[in-house]
Amino acid sequence: MSKTAKKVDKTDTMVDTQVAEKPATVANSAEESKDITVEAKLYALYSLQQIDSQVDKIRIVRGELPLEVQDLEDELEGMITRITNLAEEVEQFQQQITEKKNLIEECKVLIKKYESQQNNVRNNREFDSLSKEIEYQNLEIQLAEKRIREHSIQIDAKNELIGQSQKVVDDRKEDLQQKKDELDDIIRETEKEEQDLISSSQRNEHIIEPRLLTAYKRIRKNARNGLAVVSVERDACGGCFNKIPPQRQLDIRMRRKVIVCEYCGRILVDPEMAQNAAK
Repeated sequence: MSKTAKKVDKTDTMVDTQVAEKPATVANSAEESKDITVEAKLYALYSLQQIDSQVDKIRIVRGELPLEVQDLEDELEGMITRITNLAEEVEQFQQQITEKKNLIEECKVLIKKYESQQNNVRNNREFDSLSKEIEYQNLEIQLAEKRIREHSIQIDAKNELIGQSQKVVDDRKEDLQQKKDELDDIIRETEKEEQDLISSSQRNEHIIEPRLLTAYKRIRKNARNGLAVVSVERDACGGCFNKIPPQRQLDIRMRRKVIVCEYCGRILVDPEMAQNAAK
């Protein structure tokens, strides 16, 4: 046996001693006061585990949907923000187009003014100067028209993106509403069942002594599947599937003390008790 296995055995033996081999102290005092046998406690523990497992299943199904709803809401928020930003960019381009059109009109007015002044020049130098101003204004018009075409192309591209994004948003809104309706239905359907199960769980807890109940909750919290009480299946622990020695299986069937798995620390019950408790 490896050092790790030896360490596990030693630890589990200590757990077993703490949970199962104190008949003269806390366990017996609780039994004497409540007149409850170890067998009854084991039944209560296994029943408690079955009830808590059903509650877990309900919460798992319900727990996935809120996450999906939250993801869809986050995605929608991001896409709506993107559409808003695209719309702002379109508005900016439209403003720039308006500015360029105003500039073109101003240039045309100046061109007419300079052409009129050319008819009254006194020398060639003044004529050439006005000609350069007219040429400059024509260049300004050409540049402004170029910018208008560029901005128009950009507006068309942005509007296309807005349309595509809006379609996705509409689809996501439908998905979100379906998920919300589904979640509401599950909550309505399972709320009473969950409350009934919780009430049954609390009734079973009253039968179990506090020390044993604390151990059950601790094991259940640390177990990945939430199983703190398992039955022996095919000569192995129903939780970790490690083999259980024949003598230990006999002790489990005797139901005279609470026995835990030497490997995973789960509380063990015999198959017959598990079948009877499940009925």
